[in-house]
Amino acid sequence: MKVLVTGGAGFIGSHTTIELIAQKHDVLIIDNFSNSSLEVIRRIEKISKKTCEFLNMDIRETSKLIAVFEKFVPDCVIHFAGLKSVGESIIFPLDYYDNNFLGSLSLLKAMDASGCKKIIYSSSATVYGEPKYVPLDEKHPCEPVNPYGKTKLFVEEMLKDWATSKDKNSAIILRYFNPVGAHSSGLLGEDPLGVPNNLMPIIADVAIGKLPHINIYGNDYSTRDGTGERDYVHVVDLAQAHVAAVKKVSQRDFDVFNIGTGSGTTVLELIEEFKKASGKKISTNFVNRRMGDVAISIASVEKAKDELSWSAVKDIKDMSSDAWRWKIQNMTE
Repeated sequence: MKVLVTGGAGFIGSHTTIELIAQKHDVLIIDNFSNSSLEVIRRIEKISKKTCEFLNMDIRETSKLIAVFEKFVPDCVIHFAGLKSVGESIIFPLDYYDNNFLGSLSLLKAMDASGCKKIIYSSSATVYGEPKYVPLDEKHPCEPVNPYGKTKLFVEEMLKDWATSKDKNSAIILRYFNPVGAHSSGLLGEDPLGVPNNLMPIIADVAIGKLPHINIYGNDYSTRDGTGERDYVHVVDLAQAHVAAVKKVSQRDFDVFNIGTGSGTTVLELIEEFKKASGKKISTNFVNRRMGDVAISIASVEKAKDELSWSAVKDIKDMSSDAWRWKIQNMTE
């Protein structure tokens, strides 16, 4: 199958591209490299031992995007491109609506213009907002509490309307919980430009001495140690979920799946596991809770298991050891 991957040089997109190539799909990456680099493309090629076709462009350039679709003629799109920091979205909300919502609108216009009818969308558990119960299943009310989550939900709603508007249009939404880890080769991992926003890259930076300590936002939550509890999922498991979705997308008009492990790990537990993987001391500093953070977020994953024939196989130990391998192999690069 010919698969166009937006944001394919990013953390999740690059790992998914590896899995797609391994399954003999023909892949074209579109990325503006705003939070990635050309080095990622070279590393995808090194791991896959295949030439990786890519274009450096922004999906909001609709006319150029239509031309790409008409030339490549993809059977399916996997849509990762977008901004992804909860905190940043509160400070710069219009950037998030511009990139995430208008970018997705441009993409759907290009798909319509070229006759591409299948899309897998990279969404997030942030669409649920404050959990009314856990684990969260796909029927949980969606009440996002920050602009990032709102943009994800608005795109979901747009995709639902698009999928039901025309015969054979199909969309699958994958709501990720907390992707972490890295490729086992140590060649691909989470490598944000500038100051990292996600927890595991910050822990890794403390472990190598780049940062003095990690701020833990709140130690008074109703969890077993007072720190926030999350469902962390290995990025390779997550990538394989996209391959599973590609196989199923033509069988339904619109559907939504949670992607996680179904079990939770607190911030302190994750730090402790990373200490074991790295053999390093990791200093912590408790600070006030962040606006928009929830106490517990854990996925119900039965639907993905039953209907996508997918389930996560890697545990928190794998996530920590792979993330540490990635970090130490790329400290000077």
